[in-house]
Amino acid sequence: MKKLFFLFCLIGSFSLKAQPIKLALLVYEGGGDWYANPTSLKNLATFCNQQLKTNLDTKEAQVAVSSPELFNYPFVHMTGHGRWALNDLEAQNLRKYLIAGGFLHIDDNYGLDEYVRPALKKIFPELSLVELPFSHPIYHQKFDFPKGIPKIHEHDNKPPRGYGLIYKGRLVCFYSVETDLGDGWEDPDVHHDNAEKRQQALQMGANLIQYVFMNN
Repeated sequence: MKKLFFLFCLIGSFSLKAQPIKLALLVYEGGGDWYANPTSLKNLATFCNQQLKTNLDTKEAQVAVSSPELFNYPFVHMTGHGRWALNDLEAQNLRKYLIAGGFLHIDDNYGLDEYVRPALKKIFPELSLVELPFSHPIYHQKFDFPKGIPKIHEHDNKPPRGYGLIYKGRLVCFYSVETDLGDGWEDPDVHHDNAEKRQQALQMGANLIQYVFMNN
């Protein structure tokens, strides 16, 4: 039933008559600021509605890792700078969600990386993060990124990276590092990114949405 529900969500989101689909922000424990980018999903939804003709609600949902409500949202976004503590029940719930057809985008807002990797290993002990090649379809949807994920913010003078967890041939989690896509999605006066960087961030976000809702 859950897989059928996700299929309904994915098809319905591109119908003009369907109820708008909410993008969800993951609420997690451990002390990390999961709420770090309050305007990002609103702006991403607006951009996708304009560019992809999607039917996304511009008001995000907020859902806890352990909540059964997680299964109501085909696309869940996670961000933050600090610690993510994941208990066994939360790991099981997130695993079931992803196997059922859900998708998780984790965007390291700087300082999250050391907690993300062990958490994902707890969720999928049999899987390892793999860096997606520049040829991966996620970089070639509505917008073309021949060099992979764009660099939005500079922190440690490292190149941006896009990693994935692939379960039975399906990309269930995309992890963006050393880029801060979510910061680029925010209102212009928050981080004062130039128009080009904000456009790149929103375009890459639109690629994620299109890939998940139409191809995954």
